[in-house]
Amino acid sequence: METFRISHLPLVNNSEYLGLISDRDIYDLGLEMCKLEAKNNTLPHPFVRANQHLYEVAQKMLEQNISVIPVLEQNDNYIGLITINDLTSKIADLFLVKEPGAVIVLEINNADYSLSQIAQIVESNDVKILSLYTRHIENTSQMHVSLKLNITDASAVIQTFVRYDYNIAAVYMDDSLLHDMYAERFDLFMKYLNL
Repeated sequence: METFRISHLPLVNNSEYLGLISDRDIYDLGLEMCKLEAKNNTLPHPFVRANQHLYEVAQKMLEQNISVIPVLEQNDNYIGLITINDLTSKIADLFLVKEPGAVIVLEINNADYSLSQIAQIVESNDVKILSLYTRHIENTSQMHVSLKLNITDASAVIQTFVRYDYNIAAVYMDDSLLHDMYAERFDLFMKYLNL
């Protein structure tokens, strides 16, 4: 457990899943010589099936506050486990974290959220959305929509969102590109004032 930095371990008898034991349970046993089989009736039995979606796995691990979750076949045979590190890696793959690209976070009223309009605005600039996720802002009727794009310079997309009156909560891209965009906007504004 210390080697893999996990605090839970499934107890298995051949392919029968008996329960999940924590490092605290093991430490509480102390130096007593007792069979873990005697404790399996009191152990929690969280598990997921091999065909469950990543979201369900994450939800169950979060609800149970566990560092591993056993995976069972339909006939309840133990086939392996998923660690918190495995889960983190798969979530990073899901959100295409390793792919280069800018991230734009929009702040939108829940009632105004339109995925088709957001996609149309992005794609009108010959840009693709690599991943998108939403998060409701507590105690408000607002939400954040985070867009991972397939380009590193999202200046044109940002300007289009501004033209459509979207509130941009955050932008994550190369700082020099962001600075250039604001410098260009400032120059255009100054030219406008000089007219």
